[in-house]
Amino acid sequence: MARKDDVDTLIDELASDDPDVHLRVAAALERRELARQLADCRRAAGLTQVAIADRMGTSQGQVTRFESGADTRLSTVARYAAALGVQIDWTITPARRTRRPAARATKTRRRAPAGVGRS
Repeated sequence: MARKDDVDTLIDELASDDPDVHLRVAAALERRELARQLADCRRAAGLTQVAIADRMGTSQGQVTRFESGADTRLSTVARYAAALGVQIDWTITPARRTRRPAARATKTRRRAPAGVGRS
């Protein structure tokens, strides 16, 4: 098993307050991988970021942000793919939990008896 680094430790700490953080991190990594694959397609096609930006009707800076894995709209992904002449196949699959979340301690509020602690 791979040794945990500082990022893994931070994610685990955040997960103690929010057990779904692992799912959000996995989703972000998937978005980043999609952007990386599209950027690879762009380079393989011999296109520059400026050329893709022109085809998309946006700026080269926006393309740079997209390719860096910045969170973006689905419409931007579709426009980028169309500018490359490729199609994105959207699928929906059940999320796979990579780790079982720890049981969260629930705080219970006790109500004071009527008339106690009220002014």
